[in-house]
Amino acid sequence: MTLDIAELERQHRELQLPSADLDDLWRLGSLIVAEARARDLAVTVDIRHGEQQVFHAALPGTSADNDHWARRKAAVVRRFGEASYLVGERHRAAGRTFDLDPAHYAAHGGSFPLLVRGTGMVGTVTVSGLPQVEDHRLVTDCLARYLEQQR
Repeated sequence: MTLDIAELERQHRELQLPSADLDDLWRLGSLIVAEARARDLAVTVDIRHGEQQVFHAALPGTSADNDHWARRKAAVVRRFGEASYLVGERHRAAGRTFDLDPAHYAAHGGSFPLLVRGTGMVGTVTVSGLPQVEDHRLVTDCLARYLEQQR
């Protein structure tokens, strides 16, 4: 089941962090890993602050291929400033092929911008290992839960 563009845009507006220092991002990454372990999901989690990788976890059942997918999905977010799934859905809705070099970019679900209220995008949070909608949902569900914990 796909998510429509309006829902993806709503997530972009609402899933904004109050702050994103290294401790914040460690807590977010740990939350995603705990959720993935609780659901026995084979995923790789990658969080970057700017270009610095600040969190990385590869759970059982993943491979180096998941790292490659995470890097390519995060490159889409860095380039367009929006979730990789949203970028891909916009292209599909317009009947266009996503034509950036697939060796470097993947407009598939699973990478989301780390948005800080009043600041903008400061990095990316990415999951790889599931079908694209499930990768995207794992990230956004955990971001929503993290925000609830911060309130």
